[in-house]
Amino acid sequence: MTDLETRVAPTRAGALRRAAPALAGYVAVRALGLLALFLWSAARDKSAYTLLTARWDALWYVRVAELGYGYEVRLANGDVHSNLAFFPLLPWLERLVAAVSPLSYADGGFLVSLVSSLAAAWGIFAVADHVYGRRAGVCAVLLWAVLPVGIVQSMAYSESLFTALAAWSLYAVLTGRWVTAGTLALLAGLTRPVGLAVVAAVWVAALASFAQDRRAAAAGARDRQDAPDSSGTPVVPEAPVAPDTPPGPGALPGPGTRLRRILGMVLAPLGTAGYVLWVGHHTGKGPLGYLDVQAGWRNGFDGGWAFARFVADKFTSFPAALAGAGLIIGVASVVWLYVTGVRQRQPLPLLVYTGVVTALALCASSYFGSKPRLLLPAFPLLLPLALALARARMRRSATVLGVVAVASAVYGAFWLNGSGPP
Repeated sequence: MTDLETRVAPTRAGALRRAAPALAGYVAVRALGLLALFLWSAARDKSAYTLLTARWDALWYVRVAELGYGYEVRLANGDVHSNLAFFPLLPWLERLVAAVSPLSYADGGFLVSLVSSLAAAWGIFAVADHVYGRRAGVCAVLLWAVLPVGIVQSMAYSESLFTALAAWSLYAVLTGRWVTAGTLALLAGLTRPVGLAVVAAVWVAALASFAQDRRAAAAGARDRQDAPDSSGTPVVPEAPVAPDTPPGPGALPGPGTRLRRILGMVLAPLGTAGYVLWVGHHTGKGPLGYLDVQAGWRNGFDGGWAFARFVADKFTSFPAALAGAGLIIGVASVVWLYVTGVRQRQPLPLLVYTGVVTALALCASSYFGSKPRLLLPAFPLLLPLALALARARMRRSATVLGVVAVASAVYGAFWLNGSGPP
């Protein structure tokens, strides 16, 4: 962590210029996806804008923005779908946009999603550029854009907003900006339950930094203890005095740095904890009340058992067996990408964040068709592929990304015009 923390970050203007190719490519890919969606929807006599802003989760967020919390739907089987399951930051922003402009809540959600998707793309570039260089950063952004479920990045959902906050929080950790990292983790925790992944990354990275400081201090003390003076007598060192500035390699951080690190750790969990505790108080069911809300949606964490049964059931008939095989290949690919990231020695906060996001996505007990969407924020999974593309010839990389972008645009249009939620 020390080398990463001490690397100098570019100025804001310089960072934007450095990220410009990645952002331009991202805009082009998403524009292609939206064009395909509008053409496909028009051919089916549907409104593409309605699909993007007023279906499934987008409707629930709009209801929170318009009516506040307390709305619920009781199904015939006894399930209770409460809007308390949806975290508040996106509805707050929708309400803010509607308050300061003539836009509706749904329009506000779409606008927030578009802006957030660009911020997310920039954050992904910043992380990948910091770890592997500029070309890998561009490839990482384009890979995130061409994901088969990339159309969700343009919907009035919370994935783009969350990914933007998570990516910039991770970048702040990598560059030693602990208060910024904690603040962004707090906001991510107000966006989705998986905000826990950002909190975990901040905490593990901070604890690792403290442990590294102690080891460096102990090693420095031993070196000074063993170093003889001119008379040959070992020198007894004084207590080290560290300046309150970012340390150089091998130097100890000053007390200001340690204090900011602690403050970042304190801030990080406040968003998730605050909303979960508020739900428990609101429902009168205590700290675990949010779990009851999720249970009403038949959603929980069972270690992946329900998902495994869902996949196994696909093999009871031949056409469905193909889907089952595809799911197994997909899960195996996710695991392989994560293991590859470990072998490539990705920074610890990225591995922790990705591991938690992936575990929560794959081990949830419901909404199996939404798992690809739930994996959208796990962008560090794409870094091994981005690194491979960055090392390939530019023409070959461009060809691969172009073909996948077209396929993703067509698939996104087909998928969003389907009957089930993404």
